[in-house]
Amino acid sequence: MTTLMIQGTTSDAGKSTVVAGLCRALSRRGISVAPFKPQNMALNSAVTPEGGEIGRSTALQARAAGIAPHCDMNPVLLKPETDHGAQVILDGRVYGHMGALDYHAFKRQARETVLAAWERLSSRFEVIIAEGAGSPAEVNLREGDIANMGFAEAIDCPVLLVGDIDRGGVFAQLVGTLSLLSETERARTQGFIINRFRGDIALLESGLDWLTTYAGKPVLGVLRHLEGLLLDAEDGVGLAGQETDRPELHIVVPMLPRISNHTDLDPLRLHPRVSLSLVSEGQPIPPADVILLPGSKATVSDLAWLRAQGWEAAIQRQLRYGGKVLGICGGFQMLGETIDDPDGLEGAPGVTPGLGLLPMRTRMVAGKQLRNVRGTLVGSRVGPCVGTVLANQAGEGVAVSGYEIHNGISEGPALERPLMQLEGRPDGAVSEDGQLLGTYLHGLFEEASACTELLARLGLGDAEAAAVDYAAHRERELDRLADALEEQLDMAQVLELVGRH
Repeated sequence: MTTLMIQGTTSDAGKSTVVAGLCRALSRRGISVAPFKPQNMALNSAVTPEGGEIGRSTALQARAAGIAPHCDMNPVLLKPETDHGAQVILDGRVYGHMGALDYHAFKRQARETVLAAWERLSSRFEVIIAEGAGSPAEVNLREGDIANMGFAEAIDCPVLLVGDIDRGGVFAQLVGTLSLLSETERARTQGFIINRFRGDIALLESGLDWLTTYAGKPVLGVLRHLEGLLLDAEDGVGLAGQETDRPELHIVVPMLPRISNHTDLDPLRLHPRVSLSLVSEGQPIPPADVILLPGSKATVSDLAWLRAQGWEAAIQRQLRYGGKVLGICGGFQMLGETIDDPDGLEGAPGVTPGLGLLPMRTRMVAGKQLRNVRGTLVGSRVGPCVGTVLANQAGEGVAVSGYEIHNGISEGPALERPLMQLEGRPDGAVSEDGQLLGTYLHGLFEEASACTELLARLGLGDAEAAAVDYAAHRERELDRLADALEEQLDMAQVLELVGRH
């Protein structure tokens, strides 16, 4: 077994993308490979087959490697709840809630979890491609580090350093990061990868020569910007995707401060007849056919933000004029009458009024629901006149799949009109007039038939004509990424670093 670690000069330098591409490229060569991220801080997560929770980008990398995701691939996951604290997940399960200083002191114990997971993974695969977090040059976080060089030093593995030229100053990024490392850390850094290059590479070559001479380390590749690349993001929200010239369904989404699992939106970004707008703090709320309330890691505080930004009035206006509203997970909880958090699982204990649009109440309880599920959509589409059911276009029985990650339990009359049946139990709610829809299911748009039916219920006419197969899209993107690495990266040196000459 050999481990190669990919670290970056900054967050979003391209570490996750490079690891995914390497996992796919090595897997296509017949090498047994797995991803590994010792510590991740992200609100986009995935449920593993054994019912644990890991970062979504790591689950994507496992898919790239052709294997099932496992909790050993991301033993420490931090899910921010405030600017100063996070939910700590160890080996796929909630360990507790910690402030930043408390977690810093806890890292010695977390280190044992990380190394034990790496050892278990190493016994099962020939090659591990590990991913760092943030930057190894954060000098204030060096003590007890388990995410970057602290891990690499503990297991004695080589490191490649990725810099993002699209941000500007890539030579300063790489040289500055290297200069802040210890002597042994610099020695284990085997070379550089420059990411997201645009233009004529001839203009870059003199800089590459200078960097190699100055740092005494090779540039293993310059990766060109892949236009429109859309893969499950670790945390950052972007709107890359297919251009929509003549959208027929306009969807707006509030950019909640603690938005989670926003990868739910990715299939909508690809749809040729849908326009998707994310509205940040302080921006005007545009008119739309659908307001989509996404998942949240801090439902009550995000609901307060929603009200402060004027969304409650916008939602009332949306419904008054016949528009649709869809709530997913935390967004679904917001649509109800109250949110009760007696134990303070997501903030201060107490009962908070919801938007009062669905007759239901939510209670936060310990013991997070974590499961991958399949089921069917139920009910029928409602026509333009309130109460008119389009029976000949009913979508009942359409297959749907996804995953659940939530603490809350919702109860009330609204749930007597579920949106789905998931493995024999009802999920979600639909208002009598069909304007309000809600569900706990993440990933609900990924299956083409479910995406088509849900968009039809949200108002897209003749939705069958533009179905999006997101699973097939993801596979094409992973292959496109691997093809780019094979062409633009010195794979001979990579293979040597992982002991596969």
